[in-house]
Amino acid sequence: MLDCLVVDDSRTVRRAARRMLEARGFAVREAEDGQQALDACRESLPSLVLLDWNMPVMDGITFLRHARAEFGADEPRVMLCTTESDLSRIVTALESGAQEYIMKPFDDAILAGKLEVLGLLPDEAA
Repeated sequence: MLDCLVVDDSRTVRRAARRMLEARGFAVREAEDGQQALDACRESLPSLVLLDWNMPVMDGITFLRHARAEFGADEPRVMLCTTESDLSRIVTALESGAQEYIMKPFDDAILAGKLEVLGLLPDEAA
């Protein structure tokens, strides 16, 4: 079973993402900010991190840079999920090590498409 860490300061977003991911066969953990996410990755590195940009304590880009320095360029896979739509922000995210980028609000079809691009759709959910 693939696992995903959903990182967002909004409980509503975490709950919605959890529901979509669990329906596709993922085991889901949650974190409210980048520091909690970094700590969770140190305990057990997930297959995927669904990551918000704007959070208290440690924002998503800072988490991403720390994670890439600590865990490497390819793991965990990171999908930034944010309201930041400016092209320069998307470029910053990708240059910092995110493999995918989706805009809020997103739905199950959008998330599934990005999971497919990343090669992370479990066989039974594909």
